[in-house]
This record gives sequence, structure tokens and C-alpha cells, in this order.
Amino acid sequence: MSNNSLAGKTALVFGVANKRSIAWAIAQAWHDAGAKLLFNYQGERMKDNVAELAAQFGDDVFLEPCDVTSDEQIGGFFGKVREVTPRVDLLLHSVAYAPREALEGRFIDTSREAYKTAHDISAYSLLGLAREAAPLMTGGGSIIAMTYYGAKKVIPHYNVMGVAKASLEATTRYLAADLGKQNIRVNCISAGPVNTLAARGIGGFSQILKQYQDHAPLGRTCEPSEIGALGAFLASEGAGSITGQVIYADGGYEIIGM
Repeated sequence: MSNNSLAGKTALVFGVANKRSIAWAIAQAWHDAGAKLLFNYQGERMKDNVAELAAQFGDDVFLEPCDVTSDEQIGGFFGKVREVTPRVDLLLHSVAYAPREALEGRFIDTSREAYKTAHDISAYSLLGLAREAAPLMTGGGSIIAMTYYGAKKVIPHYNVMGVAKASLEATTRYLAADLGKQNIRVNCISAGPVNTLAARGIGGFSQILKQYQDHAPLGRTCEPSEIGALGAFLASEGAGSITGQVIYADGGYEIIGM
């Protein structure tokens, strides 16, 4: 068996919105490596999109609602998970949101409510999901969260989302410290700009993309398939000693100073 094989693994996928979602790219890679996938969806508006994609893996794919701002819904989701499997091996957190008005203008004008919303959905939700998933990871496991360079450096219009992503990255490190004794690894993938539904909500996205094309060592950002492959690696035995890390998949842009 390849040390990158996920055969026999059970994976929870949070954050698929449509076929361009980073979560979908990782879900496909996990499936191709042999994992069994269990999906959430956020509200009835998203259900049909996720169901149509998940149906590619068979008619009986697990698909249940889970609003990550609700401890009750998180608990209910994991209750359903326990009905179909005694063990979980992988968890993908690809969930982030900030009100549109908070992604425009100046960061200093961010309202208290927008700040709380961005952190609740984009960062605290990882803690809430990990707390429920960890007892099911009886054979160890891998938890992966999606972040972005705006957590480390100021990106125009990213504003409160950058601060929330910084919180997400810190949460990853503290979870890694807590869960290491259970052989549960927790890491972040920091992907370069990808044309997703979430990215299109950021002002000046096309300019951000051009910046990567002009300055990244590889002359480009990343492809969804490359993020999927990295997600499969971090979920595998090949990454067995990696935890608490932020892994950049951005054409090398992160290393450039000037």
C-alpha cells in the first residue's frame, strides 16, 4: 500500500459549495485515494449543489445539514455520523465568511458584529468541529483547515477575514498541541488565490491574481487539483510527522519580499 493511500479511511468534508470549491478539489483527491466521504451542507439553499456533486460518488453518500455557528447543529451532525461509522479518520475545514461590507473600505471601520461573525464562522468553527471529531479518531487522524496569506500580511480588501484567518492558524497550532497525544495531526493549507465563490466576494480579486502572476517564482498561483493533491498528502501516512503547520501552495509567492 502506498503511504499516500487513504484506503479504508472515513473523511468528513465541511465547506463544499460548488464544483469550484477548494473543498471539492480536496474531496475528489481524498476519494481517488480511497477514502469514504461524508459531507455537510450549509442551509437548504446549498443542499442541491452539494448533493449533485456528492452523487458522483454513489447514491448513498452521507449528506447532512450543519450550520457551524450552532453547537446544537454540530452535535446533531456528529450524532448522525456516529450512526453510520464508529470511526472518523479525516476532517476538512474549508469554511469562512465575513459580511460583504466588511470586505470593502478600511479595516478600521469593521463593526463589532462583523468581527464576531467572521471569527465565529471562520475560526471558532474549527474548534467546535475538532472537539466533536476527536473522540471518533480512535486510530489517530488528520484535520486540515484552509487559510490564506492575508493571515500573515495585509491584503487590500481582505480586512477582517485576514484577522480571522490569523486566528484560525493559531487555533490550528493549539489544537495540534492538545491532540498530538491522540496521534491527531492538525494543519493548514494556505492556498494562493483561486477563482472560487468566496474569492469573488473580495474586492480587487483580479488584481490580486495578477500580483501572483507577476511576482510568484512559478509565475502563477495554484490549481485546484494541486491543492487536492496536497490535501491528500497531509491526510496520509506520508505526512505522519507534520502537525501544527501552515503549508503554502501559492507558486512560491509567500517567500518573496520585493
